[in-house]
Amino acid sequence: MRVKRYIVDTMPDAMLKIRNELGSDAVILSTKEVKLGGFLGMFQKKKIEVIAATEEKAAPAPKAKPLLPAQPSVPAPVARQAVPEAYRKTSQLAQPAASPQAGSASPVLTAIGVQEREEPIITPVMPPAPQPPVTEPQLRQTSIEPASSAASARLEAAIARAADPEQFLAPTGARSVNSAKEERLLEEIRQMKMWLSELAKKQTNGREMPPGLHSIQQQLMSQEVGPELADRWVEEVYEAWLSSGKTLSDDDMQARLRTIVNSFLDHRIDAGIGDQTRIVYIAGPTGVGKTTTIAKLAADQIFRLHKKVGFITADTYRISAIEQLRTYATILNVPLEVVQSPGDVQRAMQRLEHCDLILMDTAGRNYLNELFVAELHSLLAPSDVSETYLVLSLTSKAQDMKRITEHFSKYNLDKLIFTKLDETETTGAIFNLLNEYPFKVSFLTNGQNVPDDLLQADAELMVDMLLGERKP
Repeated sequence: MRVKRYIVDTMPDAMLKIRNELGSDAVILSTKEVKLGGFLGMFQKKKIEVIAATEEKAAPAPKAKPLLPAQPSVPAPVARQAVPEAYRKTSQLAQPAASPQAGSASPVLTAIGVQEREEPIITPVMPPAPQPPVTEPQLRQTSIEPASSAASARLEAAIARAADPEQFLAPTGARSVNSAKEERLLEEIRQMKMWLSELAKKQTNGREMPPGLHSIQQQLMSQEVGPELADRWVEEVYEAWLSSGKTLSDDDMQARLRTIVNSFLDHRIDAGIGDQTRIVYIAGPTGVGKTTTIAKLAADQIFRLHKKVGFITADTYRISAIEQLRTYATILNVPLEVVQSPGDVQRAMQRLEHCDLILMDTAGRNYLNELFVAELHSLLAPSDVSETYLVLSLTSKAQDMKRITEHFSKYNLDKLIFTKLDETETTGAIFNLLNEYPFKVSFLTNGQNVPDDLLQADAELMVDMLLGERKP
């Protein structure tokens, strides 16, 4: 048996390496989470240790020579004088008690002549004693014995069957057979996912985990909360469970998690546009809904607080953006100024001096490039009476959101508006950004309707959505 140890980041990485190095017949003997590196026990990275094994393949048995020649219609020549002797030996093997008769050469030759036309005469050879074939299931059974886990056996069988090339092939015209094999393959993949879920449930750092805490962990993962933050919250609930003498119920653990997340959101939620604020800058990448968000903010200030509002737009890269904001300005009966340079911004501010609040729409650019962020900052004039908001879409990639936020954080921007809440089922990205950067969330938008689909950030609402107790 060949045994090998792997240190990997994820189970899929391990299975890929095992298949490449040990083959599809390999089985997983054990898995556990380990921590490597770090300094003085800190900053260690979590890895997964996987031990796998496979049976050494036996040398293939030599193929038996065929009893019949390749071309039976052309028999091999047989010496004439050897024919009667061969026939007599054959008769002796078939009937040991019978004795050969003298003078029977002619009948024998006649019989041999017919036999030669039908198939050649060969000296019979006793077949070797049959041996039980070494089949693939026997190898798997031998390999699985050290891993006394039913879940491991199910995973190994699923991997082996999924790796079988016949799963992907079907005879020409046999579409129903192909469909059945594809369905079987999908079922094996589902079984594999279920096994991984069971493994995560039973082996979390090699310690006991109650079902309620496992449900919390799964919920945080489904909401795409970052591993570092999720582990921290789960660890706090776990410590509370241990402190209670392992008596906390599932509901108690959910309540404990709610308290932890509420504490996390303290000082990370902003009250929105302040009473003394006169200028609000709205920045963000292309396609996140900045212009619609500005219209919602303006309508809220006009109808709820009865303020006089003015618009400035620097988004001259898209003609449609100017026209869209002009349409909102007409509907809300507010003035609109278009600017292209810092000097234009100052003149537009002077023309809108009579307004209580000025909302400025900036150009939507590729802010993954920090050069565009610096260019945008040159248009802004932060002051004690101004606020700057970064607008991000919850449908964006988490890594892109992180890079954009990092670039803007260098310019003292600290307020966030998350849009398209209605187009996603996960809100973990909000908590991930709040955990990594000194930002506060001010507003959430959950639709296209102006001014209705604008939500003031609220801790209870955000916790409910994170725990799946309320839909966006």
